[in-house]
Amino acid sequence: MDSAAEGEHPAAVEQVVEAMDLDAVHELLSAAYGRMRLNGGQQRASLRMASRAFGSIRFDQLGGHVGVEVDSEPPGAHLFGYLRSGRIWYRSDGEDRFHTAGDAFLTAPADSPFTAGAEDPQADMVMFGQDVVDEVADNVRFEGCFPISPRAAAAWQSTCEYLRHDLLPVFADNPLVVANARRLLVATTLATFPNTTLAGMTATDRRDAHPAALKRAIAFIADNAARDITAADIARAARVSIRATQMAFRRHLDMTPMAYLRRVRISCAHADLCARNGSVTTIAARWGYARPSVFAAHYRAAYGVSPSQTLRSG
Repeated sequence: MDSAAEGEHPAAVEQVVEAMDLDAVHELLSAAYGRMRLNGGQQRASLRMASRAFGSIRFDQLGGHVGVEVDSEPPGAHLFGYLRSGRIWYRSDGEDRFHTAGDAFLTAPADSPFTAGAEDPQADMVMFGQDVVDEVADNVRFEGCFPISPRAAAAWQSTCEYLRHDLLPVFADNPLVVANARRLLVATTLATFPNTTLAGMTATDRRDAHPAALKRAIAFIADNAARDITAADIARAARVSIRATQMAFRRHLDMTPMAYLRRVRISCAHADLCARNGSVTTIAARWGYARPSVFAAHYRAAYGVSPSQTLRSG
């Protein structure tokens, strides 16, 4: 296992494990992705896994010279991948899926056992549980293992790379930035792979999207803007579903609940700038912005001046 660089936050440590024979490869895959039974493979095998975990999300990079086939129990979590080279195949629910270099994929539904095989894979994997998805949308189930389009797949893979290599290692100790990154990953994944969020609003959702629910949601946001709160938290406070909450905000305020939360946080950042309560970068990160340029754009849209101008005149 690699050690952390001096001064680096522990959450940014990259853990590296190497397996140098087929049995060790089997043990490594079982430890990482759930109990598996080895069906066969090349005895002269090697596999290297470099992992970074940020709360309930884990990013893995796999690479090696190996041929292996396994039967796996249901993973119990969502495991997605991007294959850089080599070949990987999966069989679940009576369907065979073959992947080659450049493919993004869902390995299998979280509640389905599967058979998998790999030949000399170089792959990026990302794993998260249903609880992470539930922060963003109601009762989501993924319904397909292939991206809806090459463009969506490219956007998803680019987002994963940015989060793993650039954003999360730097801001691993900032809960709002990590939370925003987690929801960005989930939202991008939902926009990439077929799932049940494509279904329309129900009659119950439309009925529940009333002003009283909106008032409860707004009060909750005002009281908790400095905390890591999710769309599910807001919906629980409003005592309606996530979809009904989203409809209430769109119907009465023409924005999403998370956009309203962002507006409240920008207002809080404005107060910090006026009080000179830190640098622009520090204040931006305090209110969930990893990139000062994005913070500056949102701030200028709200107040018509840059954050630095407010800080200087505060």
